[in-house]
Amino acid sequence: MNLILTVLEIVSPVFLLAAIGFIWVKTGHEYRIEFVTKLAMTLSVPALIFTALVKAEIDPTALTKLSLASIAAYGAVTVIMYLAVKILKLETRTFLNPLIFGNVGNLGLPLAYFAFGDEGLSYAIIIFAVMAIWSFTFGVYITAGGGSIGKALKEPLVGATLLGSVFLWQGWTIPTFMMNTLELLGQIAIPTMLITLGVAVARLEPRGLGKAAMLSVFKALICTGIAVVLGKWFGLSSVPYAVLILQITTPVAVTSYLLAEKYGAKSEDVAGLVVASTLLSVLYLPLLLAFVV
Repeated sequence: MNLILTVLEIVSPVFLLAAIGFIWVKTGHEYRIEFVTKLAMTLSVPALIFTALVKAEIDPTALTKLSLASIAAYGAVTVIMYLAVKILKLETRTFLNPLIFGNVGNLGLPLAYFAFGDEGLSYAIIIFAVMAIWSFTFGVYITAGGGSIGKALKEPLVGATLLGSVFLWQGWTIPTFMMNTLELLGQIAIPTMLITLGVAVARLEPRGLGKAAMLSVFKALICTGIAVVLGKWFGLSSVPYAVLILQITTPVAVTSYLLAEKYGAKSEDVAGLVVASTLLSVLYLPLLLAFVV
C-alpha cells in the first residue's frame, strides 16, 4: 500500500497538470502554444537546467557513467528502431524520429524531479542533453533531410546544459542575486511544460490509432529493455539507473509531431503515435516507478 501511495504521489502531479491543459483547450479557452513553448525553451527551461547543474553535487564518476550509458542507449534505440522501420516497411521520415525520441523535456524532467528531487532532476538533465543534441542533429536530418551540430549548439537549452556542466565540473557558482533570479525563472518551466503537453495532445488530429498503439507498446518495451540492460552494464547506482530507465522510456515527444508538420512528413500518423503513447504511459510509467523507486 505504501508503494502504491508513493507512486501515486509522484505521477499524479504530472498527469493532473497535463489534464489541466487538455481540459483548458477542450472547454474553449485560448492557449497560445507557440508563444508559451518559445518562452519555455528559450528562457525558463535553460534557466532550470543551468541552476540545477550549478547546485548539483554529482560524483564525476557517476556523471561519466551516466553520460556514456545515455549515449549508448540512444545509439542502441536508433539502430533497433531503424531496423524495425525497414522490416515493417514504414516511411522512415515519418516514423523513425518519434520511435527514437521520447518526451524527455515536457514529461521526463518533471517526472524525475517529482520522483527523486533535485538529484533526480540533475541526472535527468544529463540524459536530456544527450537526447537534445542527437535530436537536433540526426533527428532533424531524418525528418527534414538536413541537420547540423551547429544548429543544436545554437539552441539555448543545449548551451545552458554545456555551460552548467562546465560550472558543475569546475565547482563554480554565480552571485546570489543572479542565482535567485534564474531559479525563479526556472520554477515556471515544469508546470508550463506539463500544461503545454496537455494542450498539444488536445489539439492533435491523430490517424491510425490501432497501428500507433502497437508501435507505442513496441517502443516502450524496447526502450525499457535497453535502459535496464545498459544501466546494469555501466554499473549505475540506484538513482541514475532509475532516471535512465524513466527518461529513455518516455512516450513520443510532441516535438516529433512539430517536425513532421514543418518538414512535410505524415504528421497525422505522428500525432497518432503521440496520443497513443502518451495515453499508454499513464499505465506503464507508474509500473516502472514501482519497479525503480
